[in-house]
Amino acid sequence: MIATSQDVADRAGVSRSTVSQILNGRGEHFAAETRARVHQAVDELGYEPSAAGRTLAKGSSDIVIALIPDTTFGGNLQDIYGALTDELSKRGLALVLRLSTHTSASLDRLVIGMKPRAVLSLTPFSDDDRHLLERRGVEAIDPESSSHPDSNSEIGRLQARHLIDRGYRRLAYAHLRDARSDTFGGPREREFVNECRARDIDDPRILTLGINAEDAVAALDQLGEPGFAIGCYNDDVATALLHATALRGWRVPHELALIGMDHTPLSRLTTPPLTTMEYDTSLVTEATVQSILSRLDKGGFIGARAEVRFQLIEGGTT
Repeated sequence: MIATSQDVADRAGVSRSTVSQILNGRGEHFAAETRARVHQAVDELGYEPSAAGRTLAKGSSDIVIALIPDTTFGGNLQDIYGALTDELSKRGLALVLRLSTHTSASLDRLVIGMKPRAVLSLTPFSDDDRHLLERRGVEAIDPESSSHPDSNSEIGRLQARHLIDRGYRRLAYAHLRDARSDTFGGPREREFVNECRARDIDDPRILTLGINAEDAVAALDQLGEPGFAIGCYNDDVATALLHATALRGWRVPHELALIGMDHTPLSRLTTPPLTTMEYDTSLVTEATVQSILSRLDKGGFIGARAEVRFQLIEGGTT
């Protein structure tokens, strides 16, 4: 049988109102002995306070909404959200995943209905969305509110740096063609280009392809001839281009070099294995949790921030 607040009150020998006030953060009005009896009764009965009741008492729920952009991403993001759900639950917060809303009005309806403590977005909020969340008293957490460097920019920079350090001078960047928005590709391409310019390399060719042989061959044909090194949006794009090189009879990495992103299981099975990049998803989770807790001022001092580092996985395509 599920315990109620009245059961806790009866066990502790206090009123139901006293139980409610102590469990909703107003325990300073009561003696330490009274607070201890209430918490002991909660533990003995296994009482779980009503989420709706806490929301009414505090004006907000224990929910953190994570907005998922309408874009294509690999399994790494699932790992991050899974771990983030577990870590926040240990701190009494529930993570709810929702697809990004397309208008401020739809975001407003979501906020009014769920009364979250915070809204987390992997992409920057628009000015309208930021002002809306501020007006509703909800913490808005996005890349622009974090002290961490943008990871997508870092990916593009490191891909270009690796190719240039290997001696390649004719570079290209390959996007994934998708009906959804290219949320992450823009920053990656921008820093890929910037790194080329900083190293006195001609601006890279920009390619866009779907994950199929026809698109991949057409992308190679846009280059016109062998001799390029391509930074790819992800391992799927790199794998498609690797397949196209076989169809065109180009040798890898001598006539075409490729570097992917994500270190997917498939990238380890190609011939030759892809050169790619990966990162420790646990560090991303730790950094995100730190950001959320520091903004909510929950749990006191956070300590040093976790720094997300990318690792080059040496394959045979560069």
